[in-house]
Parts: sequence; C-alpha cells; structure tokens
Amino acid sequence: MAVQDTSRIADMARVETTVTAGKAARHLPVQKDWPSWAIFAVQIGILVGVIAVWEVGARAGWIDGFFWSQPSAIARTFYIFFTEGDAWTDIGYTFRATILGFLIGTTAGSLLGLSFWWSRNYATIAQPYIICFESMPKLALAPLIILVFGLGLTSKVVIAIALTIVVSTLTAYAGVKALDPDGEKLFYSLGASRWQVFRKLVMPYCLPWIISVLRINIGLALTGAIVGEFISSQHGLGRTIFYAGSTYEIALVWVAVFVLSLLAMIMYAVVSWLETILRKGTRQ
Repeated sequence: MAVQDTSRIADMARVETTVTAGKAARHLPVQKDWPSWAIFAVQIGILVGVIAVWEVGARAGWIDGFFWSQPSAIARTFYIFFTEGDAWTDIGYTFRATILGFLIGTTAGSLLGLSFWWSRNYATIAQPYIICFESMPKLALAPLIILVFGLGLTSKVVIAIALTIVVSTLTAYAGVKALDPDGEKLFYSLGASRWQVFRKLVMPYCLPWIISVLRINIGLALTGAIVGEFISSQHGLGRTIFYAGSTYEIALVWVAVFVLSLLAMIMYAVVSWLETILRKGTRQ
C-alpha cells in the first residue's frame, strides 16, 4: 500500500513538472530609468505649466488675484524685496536664530543625554522631567518666552533650543541605554578609568545616534525661529510673512514663503552633507 502511494505521488510530481515546463516562462516587468536630464526637464515643465496656468487663470478671472496674487506680480515684488527691501536683513536674522538654536540645542541635549551614563540614579530622577517637557506643547510657551527674553534674537534662539534640546537628549540617552555592558567590563578589566571608558567607548558608540537627529533638529530649529518671529519680532522672514498677511500683500507673502523654503532646503542639504561626512568618520 505504501509503495502504491509513493508511486502515485511521484506521478503527480511528474505531471506538475511537465505542465510547468510547457508554460512559457514569465518575466518580471523591467522599468527603464529615465536619464537625469529627462527627469529634470519634466520637473521644469511641470513647474512652468503650473506658473502659466496660474498667470492665465488670474488674468482671465478664473482665480481670485486678490487672495492668490499672480506670478508676474510676485516676480515684481521679489525684485523689489531684494533691491529695495530688507531681504538680506530678514534672511540673516532667521538664519542666525535657526543656526544658534540648532547648535546650542543639539549640543546641550546630546551632552545631557550622555551625562545619564554617569549615574543611573541621576538618569532615573531626571527622566520623568525630560519626558514631561517633551510632551509639553512648547510652541504654546513661545509668547511667555518672548515676554521673558524680549523681542530680539535671544527669544527666537531660546524657542529653537526648546524644540531641539529634548529630542537630542532622548536620542543620546537611547544610545547610552543600548550600550553593551560587556564592553564596559572589558575596558575596566584592562585598567581603564571611568573617564576613559566614557571618552573611548560611550561617546563613539552614541555618536551615530546623535548624528541621526541632526536633520530633524534643523527643521525644528527653523520652526521655532519662525514661530517666534510670527509672535513678535523686529526682523525675520516670519515677521515679513505675518506683516504681509495682515496687510493683504499676498505677493509679498509668496515671496517670503519662497525665500524661506529655499533657505530651509539649503540648510537641510548642508546638514545632510555634514551627516554623511560624520557617518563616514564613525565607520573608520
């Protein structure tokens, strides 16, 4: 009986193999990547098409030109903003607030997170406060920060720091908690001091964790600076957007938004490049 069952299974396997071999082999669809110039040309074509439709629609009355403005008016305002306005002053003000908030917040937060390695009791005591501050709507505190630190650059930097420091702290602390305890024991067994373990093991191990948060923090720092300028400021792209919106200068709003987007892309690209360089250094 067992021989018959084995023979039957073998026959079924031969039939399935024959049917499969008789079918035409099916190939996965292959997509050809376009050359870079073609992709760039399509992107430019889409942008030009949107601008053309916007301009024609505003001139023909299909789009409300008062609330949406039109590309020709935006171009004129853009020229005036850079030749007769405070474009470079506003850009420099927003840039300084963002970079200072990013550097101070990332550095202070990383050092705070790394400091938790020195004492588990200290980390346990501080962690609830860090989490509480993380869950707090920090942008809601922006008016209070403006009142305390004034209308100048300092208040915008403080808001940017408030948005970046906790993220850096929790990220660095996550790296500390992921540290292999056997590695620490090995260092101590070789006669290393506590400071040497921190400098030669903890910091290099946590560096990739710290690097991973750079791109997030540059966006948070820019958000903090702009929010501070929205509330009250003497200069900055956020102040320009708020002023233009309150006076219904829609073309100026578009100009400030475009310049702000360009500034954000440049800073993001620089931070991404810096992250790539630092990651290469950690792999060596």
